[in-house]
Amino acid sequence: MHINLKEDDVQLLAEGRYTQAHPRVMQKYDALHLKSHNLSNAHICHILGIRNNTLLSFFRQYNEGGLGRLKEIHFNHPASDLKSCSSSIEKYLEANPPQSISEATAKIEALTGIKRGETQVRKFLKAMGFRFRRVGTVPATALTEEKKRAERIFGAKVRAPFVRSQSRQTGCLFC
Repeated sequence: MHINLKEDDVQLLAEGRYTQAHPRVMQKYDALHLKSHNLSNAHICHILGIRNNTLLSFFRQYNEGGLGRLKEIHFNHPASDLKSCSSSIEKYLEANPPQSISEATAKIEALTGIKRGETQVRKFLKAMGFRFRRVGTVPATALTEEKKRAERIFGAKVRAPFVRSQSRQTGCLFC
């Protein structure tokens, strides 16, 4: 690919290749600076650690818009399809908090018709401000009728047998 560097731009490339704010822009400036010294494309790619297609895209950008075009950076930031339905999802889940991510996934699919995996739903809900809270049981300190009757009969407090609670393993999503 043929590239015509202007004399003013060569000086700006030499100065700007270390002063640019973004490392990718510095790399673009370096590539063009090395090209201004008549180095081969293969040698420039080896020095900068880039592929030939990347180098050619730098040259193409310079030919299209000069140094101003080289300063533009466009990264791909895909948006979730669920984002368009986030307000209705948020209202529904605040009114009906799910007990698990699986349940949240099923509710979101029923609301929107969009099927996503549990990991994606977890990330989406966390980005919306929801968080997973563990729910535990509060020990009952009240005397039941059986305990009261046992106290009357035996005259001392009777301890209830130890029972392991399964409810500590359940959780609930709250806002």
